[in-house]
Amino acid sequence: MPQDPDTIQPQKRFEYYVVNLIARAFIGTAFAMPYKWRVPFMGKVLSRFIAPVSGYMRRAEANLALILPHLPHAEHRRIAHASLDNAGRTLIENYSTKHLMARQNGAEIMGEGFDHLKQAVERGQPVVLVTGHFGNYEAVRATLVSRGYDVGGLYRDMANPYFNAHYVRTMQAFGGPVFPKGRKGTAGFVRHLKAGGQLVLLFDQHVHGAPVLDFMGHPAHTAISAAELALRYNALLIPFYGLRRKDGLSFDCVMEAPIAHSDPMAMTQAMNDSLSARVRANPEQWLWVARRWRATW
Repeated sequence: MPQDPDTIQPQKRFEYYVVNLIARAFIGTAFAMPYKWRVPFMGKVLSRFIAPVSGYMRRAEANLALILPHLPHAEHRRIAHASLDNAGRTLIENYSTKHLMARQNGAEIMGEGFDHLKQAVERGQPVVLVTGHFGNYEAVRATLVSRGYDVGGLYRDMANPYFNAHYVRTMQAFGGPVFPKGRKGTAGFVRHLKAGGQLVLLFDQHVHGAPVLDFMGHPAHTAISAAELALRYNALLIPFYGLRRKDGLSFDCVMEAPIAHSDPMAMTQAMNDSLSARVRANPEQWLWVARRWRATW
């Protein structure tokens, strides 16, 4: 459940309120523009204005120096800017539900995983679709919804209750059920899966207490819940990605081959390896600002 603003300390509540006002102002300004201008505008707002003063740029550069130490600082900075530009574009794309849905209507889905998905739906087998904060995963979800798939998702409420209210509405607008993280949401999530549905899970966030696995050559706490769900309900586990094209507005939708069932740790490591390969090939498209490699002791 999101926090009730009345239960938050006055100073923190005021900070949340101001941050939400600023965010809504930028979003409102962007919506006054045509879609083809709106998306790059928000990319520049986040990468050029918000990131330097918020500490996002510094954190992204630090992560890049840790994972790609062979690259010069100038290249770390370039990738960090591009990564944050992608994040800004993704934010406004996901708020622009009708435009993104229209652009993705009938778009091609590449990779052998899509054939496996279609076959699973035909036989009523559930599917867990896994991805990371890479490109824009909602572009793939929008494409699947446009093709008639009832793709659900699980989300974590944001700490800022003012921002969370409209953030949740953007996810619901894509179609397909969305469930808040927590007991009630998880119950609905599981019911949808057991009924043969398809669900999206992002697995590239730090989860305190989760097993430590390799990600990009370094240890990282990684939730194994997606693999556990796949094993428990005999669901396919399919990695997928929405790779942003050079035009900055279009996407290649890719579904990789399902990860073979074995044990949760091995399956999750395969997920990490899949995402790692994508990030190394297109580092500008991953969210380097994430605190992915927190202390593992």
